[in-house]
Amino acid sequence: MAKKYQVIARKYRPQAFRDVVGQNAAVTTLKNAIRFDKVAHAYLFCGSRGVGKTTLARLFAKALNCQEPGPDLEPCNQCPSCLEIASGQSLDVIEIDGASNRGIDDIRQINETVGYAPSRGKYKIYIIDEVHMLTKEAFNALLKTLEEPPERAKFFFATTESHKVLPTIISRCQRFDLARIQPALIAAKLQQIASDLGRSAEPAALDLISTFADGSLRDAESLFDQILCFAEGTITAAAVRQTLGLVPEEIFFSLDQAFSECRLAFAFELVDQLFQTGKDLAHFLEQLIEHYRRLTLCRALGENPLSAQLSEKTIASAKRYTQAQCLHILDLLIQAESQFQKSAFQRISLESILLQIIRSKNRIPSEVLVKRLIELEKNIESKMSASPPLSIPLPISEAKQENIECKVQNEKELLLQPVPFNPFKVEIEKPEIKTITSEMQKKPSADTFSIPQPEVKVEQRSSMVQGQSPAPFSPQPLALSLPSASPEACPQPLALSLPSASPEAFSPQPEIKAEQRSSGAQGRSPDAFSLQPLAFSLPSGASPEALTLMRFAAVELEGTLKLN
Repeated sequence: MAKKYQVIARKYRPQAFRDVVGQNAAVTTLKNAIRFDKVAHAYLFCGSRGVGKTTLARLFAKALNCQEPGPDLEPCNQCPSCLEIASGQSLDVIEIDGASNRGIDDIRQINETVGYAPSRGKYKIYIIDEVHMLTKEAFNALLKTLEEPPERAKFFFATTESHKVLPTIISRCQRFDLARIQPALIAAKLQQIASDLGRSAEPAALDLISTFADGSLRDAESLFDQILCFAEGTITAAAVRQTLGLVPEEIFFSLDQAFSECRLAFAFELVDQLFQTGKDLAHFLEQLIEHYRRLTLCRALGENPLSAQLSEKTIASAKRYTQAQCLHILDLLIQAESQFQKSAFQRISLESILLQIIRSKNRIPSEVLVKRLIELEKNIESKMSASPPLSIPLPISEAKQENIECKVQNEKELLLQPVPFNPFKVEIEKPEIKTITSEMQKKPSADTFSIPQPEVKVEQRSSMVQGQSPAPFSPQPLALSLPSASPEACPQPLALSLPSASPEAFSPQPEIKAEQRSSGAQGRSPDAFSLQPLAFSLPSGASPEALTLMRFAAVELEGTLKLN
């Protein structure tokens, strides 16, 4: 009778701690617990599929009940207890499927039998796989037993979704979070299996299988078992791609060539080829993300050992991209992948994605634009600083010129500095307007008027005779005027004049003289009321502050005359 075939995942399942791949921390902890006699009453093994949760629970149970453990606390796999546990026929190690036995009645049965003594081994061990499938009532029924179990009873739980387990259950267990197995370890395990079976396999094929397994050793072994049935001779990467329905790697290199040439038509040609050959477009998008991940890895790491593991074609193709382009395309693909499955037009969506990838050849990154703007700004500033500043010759001596260019310390120094040929504006506050007569108060709409905020213009005219020295400099009188308007808007202009004097001749406490000339017939109505210009004069020797005081005095006097 021929021996029954056994799949690779079961045939090469670890039978000792030394055979476990990629879980050294958990293995060391469990072995030391046996060595120091510190075995807890409950353990929880968490992790994704195929990383060894149930395998570790069985090995731990086998090591606890082994009658002749090895020097390194490994189970002997020869004693009756180890053989019964390996075949699943042990009365002391009970495995329960949490998905099938998830009710409160199943947990009650455990609570009733947990007090029985083990038949052969040292402990009575309950292994509950997929424990997160138990109902809330079943968890609550297990709480009391799990908190204070009998001395010879142990509970080992395994789950892929630890967040569904009640916190009250987790707090009563020692928890082990098993990590995904590294692709290099999976490839080494597959190479060992191939050698044991007498088959040869290319390293690229094993790397492709280990990458496709996504950290699950059981998935990798199942895929390898399938490929062994497909390929008769040496297992090649092309055979693996054909078995798994993957797109040939040359297509991605052709996309890189089209990107460098900015050939948009290739996007439609590639999608049509995929559609005609019946490839899964969503699966192709996943491969495309992995391809650009390798390109980004190559561009970012350079001569790093991680990038040295890539093929020569991948390294050569990465030179067609910049690091910024690789990062942009990878970010684009990740965002598109989340919405691709929901799209009703996957073919058009994939064409749009490929078009965006090819068009990104001429895309300028934002950081490059910012850098160029900063450089342009620096160039403009340097050119402006290199050009000579505009200078206006002042009709004063050289010593006074240096005095003007020095730093002004206070306001008085600022006022003492002559600024010829520079007209300026002085804004004054709007004077308060009161009613003129009691009759005007009765008729505010017809007889009253307001003065808007006037604009004071000061003009300075310097008379310089050609060839005359700056010493006899004397400014002409300043004319202060308000724009003429109707009585409803503002009074007639005011004329303000200063006698000719040098800037050094000003002295404090000026004497201000005002004259009012009114032209109006007797009995003239208030509507035709107007003020003649007021003439102000300052005697020789006025101070610099007189100019400012004079401006406000003119406004106040003008308002007083109108009101009186």
